[in-house]
Amino acid sequence: MKVCVLYASQSKGNEKMKAIAKALAEGIGSQGHMVDVLDMTLEGGKIVSYYDYLLIGTESANFFGGKIPTSVSLFLKGAGTLSGKRCMAFITKGGLRSMKTLQALMKTMEKEGMFLKKSEILTKVDFARAVGKHIQI
Repeated sequence: MKVCVLYASQSKGNEKMKAIAKALAEGIGSQGHMVDVLDMTLEGGKIVSYYDYLLIGTESANFFGGKIPTSVSLFLKGAGTLSGKRCMAFITKGGLRSMKTLQALMKTMEKEGMFLKKSEILTKVDFARAVGKHIQI
């Protein structure tokens, strides 16, 4: 299956978010799936509706949590027909209220009609790789 890991970081050059997205892709690739990794802040306007499964991740836009970068919703609005698309939401641990940030991301994804299968707070690269190896696509 064709899988796409989409990520958006609040700060430019955030290597932690990029490393977690790539580790997640490595884990999924070890299951035999074809995986692409895209930065939503750089790839605006790209159509991703031809992928079978989408993993969308971000980090909190502020220290107190609950807000996600605006680039996520802008990317999803222009990414093609995503209604009914199976997906997973993930965030990196940061700020005070990580669950509120994850809920904001899931709400944005559901607004586009996406079908959430799983959500996760990923803290370390090794944990992201393990989640990718065991996720049901």
